[in-house]
Amino acid sequence: MSRGRGRGRATRGETEEHHVDERWMASYMDMVTVLMCLFIVLFAMSSVDVEKYEKLRNSLATGFGTVNEGKVDTAEGTVVPATQVDMNAEGFTDLQVAEKEVDQLAALKEHMNANLTAQGLAGTVSFVIDQRGLTVKLVGSQSYFLPDSPVLQPQTLSILGAIAPVLAPIPEEIAVEGHAANGITAYASTWELSGARATAVLRTLVESGGVAGNRIGAVGYGSARQVNQDATEAEHMENRRVDVVVLSDQPDKIRALIPQVLQARVH
Repeated sequence: MSRGRGRGRATRGETEEHHVDERWMASYMDMVTVLMCLFIVLFAMSSVDVEKYEKLRNSLATGFGTVNEGKVDTAEGTVVPATQVDMNAEGFTDLQVAEKEVDQLAALKEHMNANLTAQGLAGTVSFVIDQRGLTVKLVGSQSYFLPDSPVLQPQTLSILGAIAPVLAPIPEEIAVEGHAANGITAYASTWELSGARATAVLRTLVESGGVAGNRIGAVGYGSARQVNQDATEAEHMENRRVDVVVLSDQPDKIRALIPQVLQARVH
């Protein structure tokens, strides 16, 4: 009976009602939308602004410290001129940074020497480059300081006038270190005397030489750092001195390599 009724409904043109689940279409439409967005992004990326791309490429290369070696190696990345390399010397080895620091200190020394020579003062000071930086030594003559006196002599003022223009524009800190010979002094101790000598040099460099007061300091070592036995008058004169030290601003690990660089250059 049921079979007959079913055929009867079909012959009278009646259609059976179907309830098909069409939720899959929502997922399909989401996938098509995502693909469309992907192709839009790819198309946008394919339209390169050459000028902006070059700026971005050079900026990234500079940040990684890549130096121009006259060729482009795609396996090594982008190269840029040496003048665009990061100022913190990223990309260089510690030894190369130490060599650069020695070069800068040596350039300061030569500049001071040139100024002294131009004023007829060549050979009146000695220079030492070491882990601390560059030391300018006012040593070995009563033309710098008389016994028991912090008063700067005329030659001392001339020497400071020659080196001050070199010291004034540099960013490094400067230490002025006073020293005194052993023996009886009009001061309470050699510390006061050596400190007074260092302060006199500092004031001259700041007030007359244009050195910024916030990057220079003075200290007196008394007779604690003698350069000899201090037994004769000549030795007294060598211990009666002031050192002007341009302090290296490099990290300890870089400054520790400076003696190695200096030794290699001697040989």
